[in-house]
Amino acid sequence: MEELNGGLTVDLDKKLNEVFAGRVVRKDLTKLIKEGANVPIYVLEYLLGMYCATDDEDSIQEGVERVKKILAENFVRPDEAEKIKSRIREYGQYSVIDKVTVTLNPKIDTYEAEFSNLGLKGVPISSMYVKEFDKLLVGGIWCMVKLDYYYDEEARNANPFNVSSLQPIQMPNMDINEIFEGRKSFTKEEWIDVLIRSIGMEPTQLDERVKWHLLLRLVPLVENNYNLCELGPRGTGKSHVYKELSPNSILVSGGQTTVANLFYNMSTRKIGLVGLWDCVAFDEVAGIRFKDKDGIQIMKDYMASGSFARGKEEKNASASMVFVGNINQSVDSLIKTSHLFAPFPEEMANDSAFFDRMHYYLPGWEIPKMRPDFFTDKYGFIVDYIAEFFREMKKRSFTDSFDRYFKLGNNLNQRDTTAVRKTVSGMVKLIYPNGEFSKEDIEEILNYALEGRRRVKEQLKKIGGMEFYDVMFSYIEKETMEEHYVSVPEQGGGKLIPEGMPKPGHVYVAGHGNSGMIGIYKLENQVVSGTGKFDKSGVGSNRGAKESLDTAFRFFTANSKSISNTISTKTKDYLMHISDLQGIGLTDELAIAELIGLCSGALGKPALESLVVIGNMTVGGTISKVEEFANMLQVCVDAGAKKVLIPAASVMDLQTVPPDLLVKVQPVFYSDPIDAVFKALGVS
Repeated sequence: MEELNGGLTVDLDKKLNEVFAGRVVRKDLTKLIKEGANVPIYVLEYLLGMYCATDDEDSIQEGVERVKKILAENFVRPDEAEKIKSRIREYGQYSVIDKVTVTLNPKIDTYEAEFSNLGLKGVPISSMYVKEFDKLLVGGIWCMVKLDYYYDEEARNANPFNVSSLQPIQMPNMDINEIFEGRKSFTKEEWIDVLIRSIGMEPTQLDERVKWHLLLRLVPLVENNYNLCELGPRGTGKSHVYKELSPNSILVSGGQTTVANLFYNMSTRKIGLVGLWDCVAFDEVAGIRFKDKDGIQIMKDYMASGSFARGKEEKNASASMVFVGNINQSVDSLIKTSHLFAPFPEEMANDSAFFDRMHYYLPGWEIPKMRPDFFTDKYGFIVDYIAEFFREMKKRSFTDSFDRYFKLGNNLNQRDTTAVRKTVSGMVKLIYPNGEFSKEDIEEILNYALEGRRRVKEQLKKIGGMEFYDVMFSYIEKETMEEHYVSVPEQGGGKLIPEGMPKPGHVYVAGHGNSGMIGIYKLENQVVSGTGKFDKSGVGSNRGAKESLDTAFRFFTANSKSISNTISTKTKDYLMHISDLQGIGLTDELAIAELIGLCSGALGKPALESLVVIGNMTVGGTISKVEEFANMLQVCVDAGAKKVLIPAASVMDLQTVPPDLLVKVQPVFYSDPIDAVFKALGVS
């Protein structure tokens, strides 16, 4: 296999050099130089592309030496800024590679350049460069600049430095048809491998699914207004693409940001980052803070419609939003105890409207941590070339590409549909830019797109309850009308309530925690010989929960004889422990469930399997009504319940429950506390 693989890679390299001559570069060269010089990859590969875009070993070596020389002599290191300034003065003219930002100085009506590493400010620059490269005005770009030095005795306050020529380190021109034509020479697998190599990874070391995840990271660069969220462990390269790969994307590292900076600055009348970049990525989502109160509102507005209102006017912009962050616990425990958006800051973390605007949730935990052998030493596109290809693809759209063969199931609302269509469109732009694909090809993409949106929807269901209950995503083949359901891998196992018979004395109960969220709790009762004491653990200082448990024990001692003559309350001690399975705080709706637990323990008879108890009672045995009945059932089903014990008074509420939820669970009704005990223990 190794032999064969080796053969394939050589052929792919050869093919790439034939079909895209001069547009490709050997990726290990980038890595070699990158480790010594702190320049963005696209700056490096621009130079490598000028001198090493070939597969002839000698000219590659020669080229690498030239690039190293250029970087050594012309790339400005901040600590050597003074040395370079002196060189410019001594030689009268000198070329530098630096990041240049331009501002207009209206007092003297000239544009002035600022050099980030050189530390020069107020250098006059001709307006022709500004007109041609408007990014200079916003955030700045890396350029190769020729600087002149001329000191004039007369005009003492004029800046002696002057920009005589400037060339952005970006591909000057790009013929998209070259890509469309070239794509025909590659199979789907080969083309995916080429793209993966272009971002510096080695596809032969990665499995199919990981390759797709890496491609999905590129979708925000080819699709307008695409909102992507990727949370996962550290060291999986989540922010790499947005920082290094494309000169058209910007990474906002954690911390504070302002509406003016991101969207629109009312005082300078300048549009913010979303208007200037193709993609704005937020690193470390846990740290996002807006100084302005309306920041998150404006962001929601923008994520939904691609426009936002500031001052008198409405502004449109096409930047994609990417949210990248770390998950600190294991995914399993997050799924069981809260939701996968938990790492977001508090203002966002329980805002279902905000997350509803996410088009895809990339499962970062499925991507392996980066190791040296994951980086490629084969050929891939020069990143600048690929960035221009992405740029060009933003103007096209493939949102209707699956309509010939498939339609979406009825569980997808308008936002779900938009999200799925955008993902499909983005993946088609990457894998089939010339628009040539078969039914199987598009079905594969559609499946992948549905899964990522369903992952968002599953979390929304946990945050927002019944409003988002329809998560059974599917698509229908138009020819056969056959429906295919799409599920999310991590949702499958790991139920809170295990299958099979519980131990005697163990009962699961659902109730409202102090926060108002509904949780699942486990009561474990044990009966030992003693003098009739009732010991509770796991309750902490929660008064409501204590009172509810005491109510159950009082009712139990008063009415044990009518349940069974064999129960002794005087010669036994009853020990009880409660576990809050979802970590949302204890509930005070425990009396019925604890009564069942006490009887189950005393009689040595287990409750029905996969049963959850809902409902509560007073000391006198009056059953209280269940609030938010449909949500309560939803939580039970999500936790893995097959049967739910329900107060008879709630029969009326059954009509509020969506039919596809009712099918999943068997309701068991009880009229009074003693009836509840008999039904729960399966005694007729």
